[in-house]
Amino acid sequence: MARECDIAVIGGGPAGYVAAIRAAQLGAKTILVEKDELGGTCLNRGCIPTKTLLKTAELIHEIAGASKRGVVVPPGEVKVEMAAAVAEKNRVVKKLTSGVGALLKANRVDVIRAEGKLAGQSSAAFTVSAGGEQLAAKKVILAGGSQSAKLPIPGLDSPGVIDSTAILDMTEVPARLAIIGGGVIGVEMAMIFNSFGSRITIVEAMPRILPLLDADISALIHKTLRGRGVDIHTGTGLAKITPSPGGLTLSLAGGKNIDADRVLVSIGRTGDLSALGDMGIRSEKGKVIVNDYMESSAPGIYAPGDINGKKMLAHAAFAMAEAAADNAWNRIKGAPPRKPHLDFVPSAVYSFPEAASVGLCEEEAREKGPVLVGKFPLAANGRALASGAGEGFVKIVADPKYGEILGVHIAGQSAAEMINEAAALMAMEITVHELADIVHGHPTVSEALMEAAADALGRCIHLPPGM
Repeated sequence: MARECDIAVIGGGPAGYVAAIRAAQLGAKTILVEKDELGGTCLNRGCIPTKTLLKTAELIHEIAGASKRGVVVPPGEVKVEMAAAVAEKNRVVKKLTSGVGALLKANRVDVIRAEGKLAGQSSAAFTVSAGGEQLAAKKVILAGGSQSAKLPIPGLDSPGVIDSTAILDMTEVPARLAIIGGGVIGVEMAMIFNSFGSRITIVEAMPRILPLLDADISALIHKTLRGRGVDIHTGTGLAKITPSPGGLTLSLAGGKNIDADRVLVSIGRTGDLSALGDMGIRSEKGKVIVNDYMESSAPGIYAPGDINGKKMLAHAAFAMAEAAADNAWNRIKGAPPRKPHLDFVPSAVYSFPEAASVGLCEEEAREKGPVLVGKFPLAANGRALASGAGEGFVKIVADPKYGEILGVHIAGQSAAEMINEAAALMAMEITVHELADIVHGHPTVSEALMEAAADALGRCIHLPPGM
């Protein structure tokens, strides 16, 4: 006999566990089905483990530049012990995934450790297969998340070719690491293993690395990587990978060959649709199609997070998941649905320097009409210089008629933190005129946001001539 519940959630990642907790808070009898570890890609194979390793890499980077502050470390005495670095990464991951389990338990969400799949529908409920158990749920939330995308390139299955999951558990630093894909994952991994001592080559098919970010950010990170010895090939396809006596040989589309000990394939992610079953739920290019309320083509089945491909970011998944849970419960109770607020979702690259964006890039904004652009270099910011982090800038793109802030782009120290202020101001419809008048603490890096707004209006006080 099937086990009954109000809402069944398939997947325990950022969208799944948040949806389950929110549904339980509303009063729904909720069951979450997860085939792997709680926390999904973000906690186990993405956001958290990479940021833990990035902190290790950042420490090495800072130590290398410590001599100018009088902190002298003898050459050759700084090295990374990968086994210890991986152990620390695992410790952090375990603490957070255990925390998710505790939150689910505290909210009385039943968790089934099995693979969940849609198995049918009756007039009263959806059937979900959870291992050897059957669930009868009034509504279902599909939160299968995403998986690494693949390309039909010969040799991608060769030994030594790894994805963004396997690289996190490597206990040896490869002498030569080739990275296929210059997006966020590729750039972050390049930063990590460059600091650890690998010779890095990035191959990116698009005309520039970080192609989805503002061109000025892309140019700065490109320059920074090149300055640290990273070889970058943009506008370049990969023809094949061939095992060689010394490791692996990458044959690029232009005819050039690159030798590597390991090859990381990081060409993006696609939705994990394995839980859909045979119910005819509409999907396109590896993504479940949903409406503004996170509902799929099957009424009563919701699909928040990476699985719908709208914004493949954990914090966006949180917002979509809460809305999906609200709407599933509202459908049961006969209440109206609500939309998640996804207009001003920030994104970040945890490089050195960090980079972050929210809203339109300058190029996108100019396609819509005239714009104001304000830019303030961190080389003119007191706190950044005092911290030895004068590399970077804050850039604001605004509408010239009313001063509406269309986009904010930051490269530099604390960019991933500063972008949240920008997102909040944009959500509250604060204009560039108002931002230029908001008093920011001094000395702080975040006052550069105010300075950039002032520059957009031609009234920046601290912008040196020619910068």
